[in-house]
Amino acid sequence: MSDGRLPVTVVTGFLGSGKTTLLRHLLSEGQQRLAVVVNEFGTVGLDGDLLKNCGFCQDDELDERIVELNNGCLCCTVQEDFLPAMEALLLRSNQLDGIIIETSGLALPKPLLQALNWPAIRSKVFLNGVVTLVDGYALSTGSPVGDLKSIEEQITNDDKIDHLTPINQLFRDQLISADLVLISRSDLLSAKDLSFVMDEVKKKGNSITNILPISNGRIDPSVILGIYNEQNNYSRLGQIDHDHDHDHDHDHDHDHDHVDVISEHLRLERPISQEALKNKLVRLVPEYQILRAKGRCWIEGKALPLQIQMVGPRFNAWYEEVNESTWKPLMSGIDIVFLSLREGVKKAVENSL
Repeated sequence: MSDGRLPVTVVTGFLGSGKTTLLRHLLSEGQQRLAVVVNEFGTVGLDGDLLKNCGFCQDDELDERIVELNNGCLCCTVQEDFLPAMEALLLRSNQLDGIIIETSGLALPKPLLQALNWPAIRSKVFLNGVVTLVDGYALSTGSPVGDLKSIEEQITNDDKIDHLTPINQLFRDQLISADLVLISRSDLLSAKDLSFVMDEVKKKGNSITNILPISNGRIDPSVILGIYNEQNNYSRLGQIDHDHDHDHDHDHDHDHDHVDVISEHLRLERPISQEALKNKLVRLVPEYQILRAKGRCWIEGKALPLQIQMVGPRFNAWYEEVNESTWKPLMSGIDIVFLSLREGVKKAVENSL
């Protein structure tokens, strides 16, 4: 259960990109107590039912853990629907480990992200990351969505949409806002087609955003949800890369959904400032393809340690109390777990501080 700020993970992507399949996997395999806010056009009740049927919690908890918002895309109904829903969930924050928001693919991501800074909720949550799903098979054929005609008709005919944004612009906004891009249906792609899709995503989005191919929604939950309990999780995370071949060149042939994630733990006693640590970590993201970082930084002269949560280059930090049993340096230092696609983050951070 959470005793600090709740992580909020935003999952976006067009209809058919695989959002609900991913969520079913995270709910059933993530070993976390999660609440989900679902917002999707054209499938009223369907996404919620698919999530409820995956058996991730007791039947009497379903109505409290799955919140369906069907009154329009969230970016158009932030104040009327989203904020009250979040406030209601946060009344039970001590019973949750995190919140996932599945947006409509027609929603502009930025208004929703700005809403997380609303005064009533910003001190109780942090943005755990924006995950954008891309239909790899559709994009390999030249379109960001599999059924472009249906979505264009939906935009034209649905009077609940306050913005009329072209599909390609919506796609670009989803990619630019993303901390992690997942290429779904990658098992249907040849190595050449996957390379083309990844190049398209880089050109339309942020060049340093990590891109991972998946199929059937399967990915290690800690990559999406974050490292939720670093004290008890080091050994489990160490198993993520048990098949990792350090001479493997990550050639994506016919096993696109297998991604080797490396976990490294750095505990270091050394004078450090928040700004210096942030700059070093962000600089190392593209070189080592850092997916996640979680830990604490003790700064000399500060009564409380700095809690650090990082996804890609998105760096969050705030001062927070810790348990008496938590490791701490004599004066100052850091205690951080990294998830990355390339080995050497621990040594690189240690050498650069």
